[in-house]
Amino acid sequence: MTSEVLLNILDDLDDDQLSTFQWFLQKPNNVQGLPAITKSRLQTLDRCKTVDVMVETYGLQRAVQVTRVVLEKISRNDLLQRFPASSSGPEVHVSDVGETSENREPSFSQTQPPLPQTEDETVPVPEPRPIRYYQQKLQSNFQDTFKVTTEGWASDEQLLVDIYTELYITAGRDVHVNTQHEVLQIDKVWKPSDTETQIQPRDIFKHPSGKDIPIRTVLTNGIAGIGKTFLVHKFVLDWAEERTNQDVHLIFPFTFRALNSLQGKEFGLAELIHFCIPETKDVTVEALNYIFTALQSSGTSSYKKSRFKLLFVFDGLDESRLHLDFDVNNICSVDVTKSTKIEVLLTELISGKLLRSARLWITTRPAAANQIPQNLVNTTTEVRGFTDPQKEEYFRKRSRDEEQTSSIISHMKKSRSLHIMCHIPVFCWITATVLEELLRTREGGDLPRTLTEMYTEFLRFQIDHTKEKYGPEKCIQYIKSLAKLAFEQLQKGNLIFYEKDLRESGIDVSEASVYSGVFTEIFKEERRRKQEDKMFCFVHLSVQEFLAALHVHLTFINSGISLVEEEQQTTSRWSEMFQSYSTGFYQTVVDEALLSPNGHLDLFLRFLLGLSLPTNQNLLPGLLTQTGSSSQTNQKTVEYIKEKISGNLSAERSINLFHCLNELKDVSLVEEIQQSLRSGRLSTDKLSPAEWSALGFILLSSEEHLDVFDLKKYSASEEVLLRLLPVVKASKKVV
Repeated sequence: MTSEVLLNILDDLDDDQLSTFQWFLQKPNNVQGLPAITKSRLQTLDRCKTVDVMVETYGLQRAVQVTRVVLEKISRNDLLQRFPASSSGPEVHVSDVGETSENREPSFSQTQPPLPQTEDETVPVPEPRPIRYYQQKLQSNFQDTFKVTTEGWASDEQLLVDIYTELYITAGRDVHVNTQHEVLQIDKVWKPSDTETQIQPRDIFKHPSGKDIPIRTVLTNGIAGIGKTFLVHKFVLDWAEERTNQDVHLIFPFTFRALNSLQGKEFGLAELIHFCIPETKDVTVEALNYIFTALQSSGTSSYKKSRFKLLFVFDGLDESRLHLDFDVNNICSVDVTKSTKIEVLLTELISGKLLRSARLWITTRPAAANQIPQNLVNTTTEVRGFTDPQKEEYFRKRSRDEEQTSSIISHMKKSRSLHIMCHIPVFCWITATVLEELLRTREGGDLPRTLTEMYTEFLRFQIDHTKEKYGPEKCIQYIKSLAKLAFEQLQKGNLIFYEKDLRESGIDVSEASVYSGVFTEIFKEERRRKQEDKMFCFVHLSVQEFLAALHVHLTFINSGISLVEEEQQTTSRWSEMFQSYSTGFYQTVVDEALLSPNGHLDLFLRFLLGLSLPTNQNLLPGLLTQTGSSSQTNQKTVEYIKEKISGNLSAERSINLFHCLNELKDVSLVEEIQQSLRSGRLSTDKLSPAEWSALGFILLSSEEHLDVFDLKKYSASEEVLLRLLPVVKASKKVV
């Protein structure tokens, strides 16, 4: 039985029948125990793609059974006889649409036999067991762990397959450390290129060229919050539920967050696996040591030829505080069964000195990608986040209220800043959390259009939901402490914090769990073993930067201390001289951001300027009680930014300053150019440098995709080309 048989059958369906066939595939509970296929993956009446998606989702054997069931539903029983007799297989139970009966059959994954496997080797200790026995034990345990999940850090658990939205993943790019601010990189990379190869998660160990070239180590990079950890969880769940990669006998998914607490400690590899991955408890230490010893002594580096096929996953290299030294050559080989420092175990494993035939998958943020020497990485992939259709799919999967969902999608498209950020799954969650609440409780009125407005509403939402239990004063105290922590740890480049980090920021560790319990969707305490050091983090880098900007803002308006300047201005007459000094404060922050070669202060600057507006301050009464700046101060800041745009800046810095003007609600320069464009009076020969930058910003902000950018319409001077460079980069073709 091959996919070609399925294709021949679908070829006999007319377009209406195929559309109905696809409709059944998209409905949950039609085929018990199997996930629905999302609408975005079946957008066209493409029979080949429909077969590919079914086989990818269910595996060939189950795709055949699903096809038989759906053919019966659409009254095309005549096609059933086209299946070979051997393909009938076990019965697949089908539910009516919307059925909620409690007396359903066991799930499909429990009633179906395993997909075809490789040769079943035996593990003789502690008692003879086929490797399949341990594989099925591990798969069962992983199903319990990964089948349900929480989104963001909401407390309600949901099925992972119900909320998971496919990500755009590319393959085969060289490891490249982009030092630009991560969140701002999304502005450039989200548009697919014709030269890129998109891959499915199940294919990460296939060579991008399509050739049968062996791959041992894959490095997957992507910015914070882009979905790397969710991708790992979905990959493991698909394996555990026998949908993909059934050639792999055992998967060991580690996180560097968990490994950090073991710094300097000694373990055998089997003991380390048991300590960090509780789901492996049924694969005994004796069995693991036998498997490792057999592979180590075999001398083969071939995954395909190895008796036992293993995959080690290391998620979050960027969060590692371990010292992995790949320059040190250990003269004595490491005995995988003996206790060894985990740093040595990991470096030996990654370098291929241990278990050469095992596969490794490492995920990281871009800035940490160079911690692994390039010669140890066979191929790289990059998680790009959501494409435009995937963004809409995310919002539609989240809510059953179609009118509300349409309003959210429409609003997102109106704001360039929000639209770009929604390529990051975590920001989609923040946006949905805020807009769903506002659409439900605020009749009429404006919805947040800027990043500062969105994050301020998000913070207000958290405060409102906790102040009744803890009181407003306690909530404000907690927020101020978290804001200070965010700023101080951001200065050190830390996104993960341990108890010592909290103590350094003046937070009582005994109360740290209260912080994460109060603001569960902002600050999180990771679940650890009781004897381990507690670990904390913010939901996303951008949330940490917003709170850091809040801390700088509060410090300045309350005491006159500028945390971004070395020379401080303090006085008992601070309130009297505030207005004059605040102008210089904001201008200084603008200058500091422009001096950063990689734009690391760009997003922080947007938030800080946005917090200077009374409209945003009014959203946080009790926290922002003193007006940060007057309209006169804001206007001076606006004029200062416009002067900078007119100067000799890189195109990227100019674009960010336009985003800053947007945060300050000043669109005069942009509207001036837009009016000229609408009237047809725009003369590119007479544009000032600032107006050229404004034109570039407008072109980038267009809802239309820049498939072809006609550069011939514009003056081709070197200065103009430099100011329009971001537009050129965002276009698929330039003529």
